[in-house]
Amino acid sequence: MFYTRRNFMIAAGGLTLAATSVSAQDSLHELTDDSGKPVINYKLPSELSVDGLPGILWIGPESPDVILTEFSDFNCPFCKRAARDLESLRQKDKALRIGMVQNAVLGLDSFQAARVFLAVLRMHGPQPAHRMRTELFAHRGTVGGRTALDVAEKLKLDVGKVEAQADDPLIGEALKKHIKLSENLGFNATPSYTLNGVGILGYPGPKTIARLVASVRECDDLTCG
Repeated sequence: MFYTRRNFMIAAGGLTLAATSVSAQDSLHELTDDSGKPVINYKLPSELSVDGLPGILWIGPESPDVILTEFSDFNCPFCKRAARDLESLRQKDKALRIGMVQNAVLGLDSFQAARVFLAVLRMHGPQPAHRMRTELFAHRGTVGGRTALDVAEKLKLDVGKVEAQADDPLIGEALKKHIKLSENLGFNATPSYTLNGVGILGYPGPKTIARLVASVRECDDLTCG
């Protein structure tokens, strides 16, 4: 379905993530995660942003005071945990807007699942796509294209039309743009985040994410004082 493994390697050619040269010691801010470990973070080039990137799922108010963007893969264990935590944060923080970018780099299954997800977003809008995202991250085991189509059927969507849309070259091009932007931002870990012009490598945990959002709201920086 959609891509053979050989097709996937051709489509994803040149999109291997480059390791960021920033270490915890060289980070912009002295941040620690929920377990007290250092969090690598760095200033992002102003010319690299999600502005104009097709296929982002946006959740939250149109006029937020803080915007958090997550780059994730449906087969990333930390992404699964982060999905639950961010949804809880979003429910509590009504002024926060979250963007979800598909950094589908963990193999063919991830690539195909992301294509189906982008097809649903394109055809049906953010609410069904958000429900699909929640279901996929809650799934036990590998998430692939067939898993995503099963979820589409569960959501009572036309599976045939979703599959055809997932095969559209525009969907493939959008997904490659997501992966390429992730590469250019140095996001060699999933999930990773952008917040107030800063890249955050890896998932620091729900308490840290909430604290960083609160700091941006208070003093327009990831750390205050």
